[in-house]
Amino acid sequence: MLQITGKPDRFCDRLSRRRFMQIGSLGVTGLSLPALLRAEAEGQRPKGRSIILIWQHGGPSQLDTFDMKPDAPSEVRGPYTSIGSKLTGVPVGELLPYQAKILDKCTIVRSFTHGNGDHWAAAHWMLTGYLGATGSDRVPRNPSMGAISSYLLGSKSPGVPATVNMNDGGFGFHGAAYLGVSYNPFRTGGYSYGNEAGRLPAASDGSFKLVDGMHEDRLMNRVSLLKQFDRLKRSTDTSNTFANMDRMNQRAAQILLSGDARRAFDLTKEDPKTRERYGPGWGEQALLARRLVEAGVRFVSLNTGYWDDHGNIKGALDSKMPRHDRAVGVLIEDLAERGMLDDTLVVTAGEFGRTPKINNNAGRDHWPQAQSLLFAGGGYQHGQVIGATNSKAEHPVSDPIGPNDFSAILYHALNLNPDDTIKDLSGRPVHLLPGGKVPTAML
Repeated sequence: MLQITGKPDRFCDRLSRRRFMQIGSLGVTGLSLPALLRAEAEGQRPKGRSIILIWQHGGPSQLDTFDMKPDAPSEVRGPYTSIGSKLTGVPVGELLPYQAKILDKCTIVRSFTHGNGDHWAAAHWMLTGYLGATGSDRVPRNPSMGAISSYLLGSKSPGVPATVNMNDGGFGFHGAAYLGVSYNPFRTGGYSYGNEAGRLPAASDGSFKLVDGMHEDRLMNRVSLLKQFDRLKRSTDTSNTFANMDRMNQRAAQILLSGDARRAFDLTKEDPKTRERYGPGWGEQALLARRLVEAGVRFVSLNTGYWDDHGNIKGALDSKMPRHDRAVGVLIEDLAERGMLDDTLVVTAGEFGRTPKINNNAGRDHWPQAQSLLFAGGGYQHGQVIGATNSKAEHPVSDPIGPNDFSAILYHALNLNPDDTIKDLSGRPVHLLPGGKVPTAML
């Protein structure tokens, strides 16, 4: 997270020395850049993979996506028919043609289950591995998986953030909690219920926007910050401003001035044909996610709208499912074509599934007993379906997988183990997860 604070003591055209040093010490990586670079130089930094978590805020319907029940009564099977996929014998909902094309590169989990229908409690559990927050007490109790990856691993490449979160989602549980704000994700965009278009924030200058309660006196916009970096660079090229910095601090400063992060965020640098292939809105987010992991970001989370469709689920899914499908399918295909899929775990999930029976408002309500998840890449075995539900997709009948198993899959891709520990506010060691394991079929 960029931190730009402090009183004037300015040099290099309004960028104070204190402000620049804070950028260099906290950086955009979440870890101390000098310390991170020392560890890298000494061969101590773990490499691991990157994760792109595509969050479906509100909870998607399993019956209209990956767990179709064509033989069930109409009030259960819903308004959609099935289509075939690249994975032989595995149909998907008709609104998922892009994902159907690449399903041989994926694992579908049909037996994900837990017992909590509270949005906040379930999202906290899914994103942190722990229960804690509830709808009536929404304070995060534990750091997110992304924040923990920032804390323990940092970014894969110097000069880029360790974690990035786009358009929020997850009821505010993507943050670092007791680990401290320096391990919060670098955030772009905002989120509000009903913001289904999922457009990246844009301005006449094409800048992206940073959010996290940062006010103008604490955070400069991208354009002015870059201008000041450029002026600072010209100044430091001809002066001894940093003569007293140690070698690692100097390198940290050089990294921040090099522009790796800003280039990754700049979609205008991408091939126009590739941008067209991904499409607007959530497709732009997915393309940005690919560019970020390509640049070395460890953990990217993005949100594709609000899936809490208690009424008129057909109208809601007709609007958002094709855009979500295109973003996910093209992303996985693009990563595979670039040879990046093995080193990138792509995940789609929400906090729970939807009721098997359509309600009186033509929608589906909360249903934590069953949800379908999608995984692709990340070094895992794919081209399979894990688990099954009963004839109405009410509950698993084989291979149940819970929130801790979900987190274990993500951590394993990062070369982290559930038994690894971090320290809470009191200094007490806390396991990353209270249990959980990767399904054997994926290993």
